[in-house]
Amino acid sequence: MPRQIVYTSKAAKPPPMYSQAVKAAGLVFVSGTAPTDPNTGAYKGETIQEQTRQCLTNIQAILEAAGTSMDKIVSVTVVMADEDDFPGMNEEWMKWFPSNPPARQGAKLPARIPGLKVSIAAIAEA
Repeated sequence: MPRQIVYTSKAAKPPPMYSQAVKAAGLVFVSGTAPTDPNTGAYKGETIQEQTRQCLTNIQAILEAAGTSMDKIVSVTVVMADEDDFPGMNEEWMKWFPSNPPARQGAKLPARIPGLKVSIAAIAEA
């Protein structure tokens, strides 16, 4: 399978230095996805739950554009601004992955970005 760039207008437009996702080797690699509303370009949500929901909504749209779905996610990286938000992020997470969740790792945002609480990257089967 040749490498393919994945793009959808149903998710936030990425900066020019990276793609929303790349499909290669039978997998879809979704870039770190912020809680950006694709219609306004602004972060959506004040709470960690709302921002997590928007990140996952964007990832869902990207995966659908790649011809796959959320249940095909095998691994994610969740990057948060504040580790105290972990319980709230997990609360929303469980609504999306109530059983058989993907492998997951977490990290702290390396820089403070005003308004940004979470960013999520994912790898899914194509």
